[in-house]
Amino acid sequence: MTEIEDSEISLMRPSVVTIRAAKPRDLPELNAMIALLAAHHGDAAATTPEQLERDLFGPLPWIHALVAETGDGLIGYAILVPLYRAQEGKRGMDLHHLFVRDGHRGHGTGQLLVDRARETARKAGCGYLSVSAATGNVLAHRFYEQLDFTPRPVTGMRYMQSIA
Repeated sequence: MTEIEDSEISLMRPSVVTIRAAKPRDLPELNAMIALLAAHHGDAAATTPEQLERDLFGPLPWIHALVAETGDGLIGYAILVPLYRAQEGKRGMDLHHLFVRDGHRGHGTGQLLVDRARETARKAGCGYLSVSAATGNVLAHRFYEQLDFTPRPVTGMRYMQSIA
């Protein structure tokens, strides 16, 4: 039997990941990841770092963003948007975006972002967290169901009108 010294063994280990609230310095990388997610879904991203700055840090913050960071930079993000069920008097948050960069998936970063999103929603007095995934995105469906999200049927039509 051949002996192998410890120095000859290499194991691939994911980097240490920190989940935190986005900061103004994160805006360029956050904007780039939003563009990557849009491209993944076949969409074009029109968001700019200036719009993100307005909506995250302006006089009337509209969204909350969490980022996943390693020593090499940002590897993922989650964006939360407030919701309200008026008939129940319940606050909630929608996990509007969840993204982890290629090469960093499968190591638990998405789950860490969802865990922090739950914590953020609870601290804001919310009673629920919702998320949606495209009908054919079976991997996302499985992911959310493994994290104890309950599928709910989509009912009715959603309408929109430009007011700009």
